[in-house]
Amino acid sequence: MRILKIIFNTILFLAVLFGLFAAVLYFKGNKEKTTLTDTERKGTSGQYIKLSQGVTHYQIAGPDTGKVIILIHGFSVPYFIWDSTFNELVKQGFRVLRYDMYGRGFSDRPDSVYTQAFYETQLLDLINQLHLKTPVSLAGVSFGGGVATNFTAIHPDLVSKVILIDPVYPNMTPSAPQFYTSFYEATHGDERASGQLADFKYPQRHPDWIKKYRLQMQYKGFRHALVSTRYNYNYKGRESNAALNSTHKQVLLIWGKEDHTVPFAYSDSVRSVLKCQFFPVDDAGHLPHIEQAKKVNARIVAFLRE
Repeated sequence: MRILKIIFNTILFLAVLFGLFAAVLYFKGNKEKTTLTDTERKGTSGQYIKLSQGVTHYQIAGPDTGKVIILIHGFSVPYFIWDSTFNELVKQGFRVLRYDMYGRGFSDRPDSVYTQAFYETQLLDLINQLHLKTPVSLAGVSFGGGVATNFTAIHPDLVSKVILIDPVYPNMTPSAPQFYTSFYEATHGDERASGQLADFKYPQRHPDWIKKYRLQMQYKGFRHALVSTRYNYNYKGRESNAALNSTHKQVLLIWGKEDHTVPFAYSDSVRSVLKCQFFPVDDAGHLPHIEQAKKVNARIVAFLRE
């Protein structure tokens, strides 16, 4: 009996010690210290609109008579990922909209389950409440490519053309329990921020990228949005691309040949079920529209004008 008591007390002591250690790691690593409010948004660029699920940060420019194209960012980098493309398309006379998905940038961070329908509703709300002339063209990079693909398959009447840049392909649901992933994200914020440079072939050319990315990490709900998306969006590359193919839309697929985030080899998998124009980009990683902006933007403009 005494031995059992010693074992129990030892286990209890170790559990308490581990709990304290985990708590220290969490509070030390947690970047989310601030609630995103209208006060926090003062002085930021862009515009804001209240949608059915929360406030969305967006920017729209270009002539009212121009063809509408919506730019959808990737998994965690907000709409500044489109800076060069946005500016060029506006210059070329298009009506261009870009926005921060919920949980990113300066958009609200609802305490919701981030499913495919959740993202679809945000985009549909924007089209309706901004009274955009449909059908619109959609351009999505990385995870945004998945959003554009699924949205078009569900709402083919609202979309004319689709541009996919290094789109997400395999199912991204992690094998670890969700609570573990949440804890890891909380204690490894610096790793997530610095890891964004892996999207570039030449990260040294983007010295301010991490600083711009970190800004959104201070607001509560960012981590929840990422983790919930990974566990609940349930993107299926082959099935989603086959569904897009059945809509018979014109699709432009752009891929950096030296992409290590979503490897270039996946472009073959996409094209095996999706009829599209294919534009492989030399000397670029996961974000060819940034690393080879002049070349990629020219191809996008030509495709939209066809």
